[in-house]
Amino acid sequence: METLNLISYDIIGAAYKVHSALGPGLLESAYEVCLEYELIKMGYKVERQKPLSIIYDEIELDAGYRIDLLVEDCVIVELKAVIEMIPLYKAQLITYLKLSELQLGLLLNFNVTDMKKGITRIVM
Repeated sequence: METLNLISYDIIGAAYKVHSALGPGLLESAYEVCLEYELIKMGYKVERQKPLSIIYDEIELDAGYRIDLLVEDCVIVELKAVIEMIPLYKAQLITYLKLSELQLGLLLNFNVTDMKKGITRIVM
């Protein structure tokens, strides 16, 4: 868990850097590519828009789900650029964690004036 905490700390730091440079009001995709870039600069392995299949009736199916960013194969980062966070966004991340059997996810909303208010950390 210590490694996961260090990675999430760096992700949050990079999110602050991106938010500070760009501010709120852009599309989610802009924050996604910039955050990916910052994390790669830090030396992290990052996969953007990684497909996430589901297992149903013992068969693996591609249902079109995509993880915004997967960092070091162990932390899911879901990005939003919305006026208001709704419970569905958190539920989506929890479902992605369950489907991927990972323990840690970050839900980051960049459409805020203070990035601190846009961070939700979920541990399973």
